[in-house]
Amino acid sequence: MQPWLAHFVFPPSRDGLGSANRQGNRGAFAHMHFITALMGVYRAEIGLLILALMFIAFVRERYSPTVVSVVGACAYAVLGLIDEKGLFSVFSNSAPLTVGAMFILSGALVRTGTINRVADLITARAERHPRLAMAELALGTVLLSAFLNNTPVVVLLIPIMFKLAQATGYPVKKLLIPMNAIAVLGGCVTLIGTSTNLIVAGIAAEQGMVPFGIFAITPYGLAGVAAGIVALVALSFLLPSDPPSIGGEDGGVAQEYLTELIVGHESDLIGREIGSLPLFGRSVVLLGLKRAGEIRRRDLEEEELHAGDRLIVRADGTAIMTIRESGHFEMGLAASSETPGGGTVIEAMIAPSHPSIGERLVDIPFLHALRVRIIGINRARHLPGPDLGGSRVRGADRLLIAGSDDSIRSLKDNAHLIGVGISRTRAFRPRKAWIAILAMTAVVLLSAMDVIGIGLAAFIAVGVILVTRCIDPEEAWAAIDGDVLILIFAMLAVGLALEQAGSVALIVGWIKPLLATAPAWSLVFLIYFFSLLLSELLSNNAVAALLTPLTIALAHQLGTDPRPLVIALMIGASACFATPIGYQTNALVYAAGDYRFSDFVRIGVPLNLIVGLAVCTTLVLLG
Repeated sequence: MQPWLAHFVFPPSRDGLGSANRQGNRGAFAHMHFITALMGVYRAEIGLLILALMFIAFVRERYSPTVVSVVGACAYAVLGLIDEKGLFSVFSNSAPLTVGAMFILSGALVRTGTINRVADLITARAERHPRLAMAELALGTVLLSAFLNNTPVVVLLIPIMFKLAQATGYPVKKLLIPMNAIAVLGGCVTLIGTSTNLIVAGIAAEQGMVPFGIFAITPYGLAGVAAGIVALVALSFLLPSDPPSIGGEDGGVAQEYLTELIVGHESDLIGREIGSLPLFGRSVVLLGLKRAGEIRRRDLEEEELHAGDRLIVRADGTAIMTIRESGHFEMGLAASSETPGGGTVIEAMIAPSHPSIGERLVDIPFLHALRVRIIGINRARHLPGPDLGGSRVRGADRLLIAGSDDSIRSLKDNAHLIGVGISRTRAFRPRKAWIAILAMTAVVLLSAMDVIGIGLAAFIAVGVILVTRCIDPEEAWAAIDGDVLILIFAMLAVGLALEQAGSVALIVGWIKPLLATAPAWSLVFLIYFFSLLLSELLSNNAVAALLTPLTIALAHQLGTDPRPLVIALMIGASACFATPIGYQTNALVYAAGDYRFSDFVRIGVPLNLIVGLAVCTTLVLLG
């Protein structure tokens, strides 16, 4: 014990009366010394005990996986199972930062309308050739998910599945789970397809393995995709066919508004046929043409536009903001034609106490008292009508309102409006789309050709899309799933703590005798299905961060190549379909399709087995 520490533990006594206290202090010190010695002898076992408690907390779900991971990392640090230098060294790992950069790049593709435009093309194709479109959609989903985060891909595809169900007469519940499974499998085709792949690759590189290229896992991922598609077709009879109780044509995902587009007297669109306008698609649907007070609903595609025509459309909030910024139309409803369409856009809900309940929207008092323009009305379950001005006001109707700052302040003081605030919906930036596409393409090509690493390529691409305003900084940071990044950092710390405490070596020591006589190929199956089982119950990113160092250590102890085992871990930790919590997109379709938990189990268990056998067999043959 250090002299300065002894001075404080056993302080000198001037009158000899402190001897009893010194004896008590010595007893306490002996007790602490015993605990310290115990910690030194059983470091590895204590590390495993903390890990077991974390697994129990993960399964019970009383706290989020991120909270459990952070508390677990803190426990290792408090008990001295990981030193301060090791704890903070995880923040130098490039994998989580690369994941964050890819979130931003995906957000830029959404912000510029690129993904939305692709969705419009798919929907238009489905209306003409629904059966062929389903096959093309499967291929497109694989391609998109291979290079983009599959969560926004699934979010955009959910309403398309409802449209496909309408066009083909096929039950939507037979489409949503297969679409999600194909998106997940598509993410296993390239290194950047999922954050899990990047985490595993980053840890493997830190462990001294040769870095993975962007297409290093492609043959094995494609084997899983092929097996998965065949299995989904063959096992489609296991999927439910009853309609979702929530109803609707978009699974409750989109919030659509009724609005009107007004052709100005000096508009360049005068004389053009309505069907030739490029704005109509999945996000903007033409409902009617209002001319000289008369509304027409049919045979509008070949009708030429006149000055003063009003196009009655249904559109989501982003499409409305995009059309508004384009300047091709005046939009919405105002008491005077001279009321400008610019200014701040807010959202407001009609209170049940509003005096205009049951009256036409054109007669609502604030429209005549303030210089504002109502640019859209949303109503749960259906749209009002027959046009914007003629819509009868109901409680809980949501309005998009544009006006000056003074007018907006007056609306905020209106006791009959609820939740008045600036709209979070923003317009697409289609003119910047080519920059976002080029940036993502450059990341893929530069990393694939080993010109620069994927992390550096992604960060340079983020700088490009920010400086060119493909996405605003606050939107870029909002696109990053901070919960995922904290989870990754915390689990990296847990993995390092297990290594420093000797827990990894202890586990390998237990397993090694059991596998010493097993053929090398069996390890691939063991790692794949073990990671799959854990990921059905826990966060797949946490499982990946935890098992990667263990897998590499096991391979080294058995004298086998760790690369096939690490690839098996990558795919097995993501390709889990048997529970709604197995993967984050599973939960999205679970809610949108109004599925039961058993629906996932029924189709997911055989799908897990078929995909796993295909991936592992390919790894054994080619790895």
